[in-house]
Amino acid sequence: MKVPFLLGRLVFGGFFLYNGINHLKERKTLAQYAQSKNVPMAEAAVTATGVALIAGGASILLGVKPKLGAAAIAGFLAGVSPVMHNFWNVQDPNQRMNEMINFTKNLALLGSALALMGVDEPWPASLPVGHEYGYDRDYDDLVAA
Repeated sequence: MKVPFLLGRLVFGGFFLYNGINHLKERKTLAQYAQSKNVPMAEAAVTATGVALIAGGASILLGVKPKLGAAAIAGFLAGVSPVMHNFWNVQDPNQRMNEMINFTKNLALLGSALALMGVDEPWPASLPVGHEYGYDRDYDDLVAA
């Protein structure tokens, strides 16, 4: 179970880390889209969510306080999804379908973040920040499958 958990965590955390960086790099463009969805202070919102995504993704990726990182991601998804992907208010069938796909994808990601919040810390193969032990146990935990 350890190797699949590590691989899944790398993919999941990496996804949010990448998207957080993209939020900051493309904040002007994303802010215009957020503004079209009536988000107040759109550029500040995009910047704040980018920072939350970077912190959450890095936390899960590295295994440093991953419950807090998963909570940051869950908060992002729970807050942003109904505002940015409100398919129930969209009239155009193609746009409605796209918004519904993104909304339900975000719900699945939210479920994953919530599930990760239930995993006991420290996680295997994590940076030993705040751990009572070093790398040896992490390596043993990882290969013990």
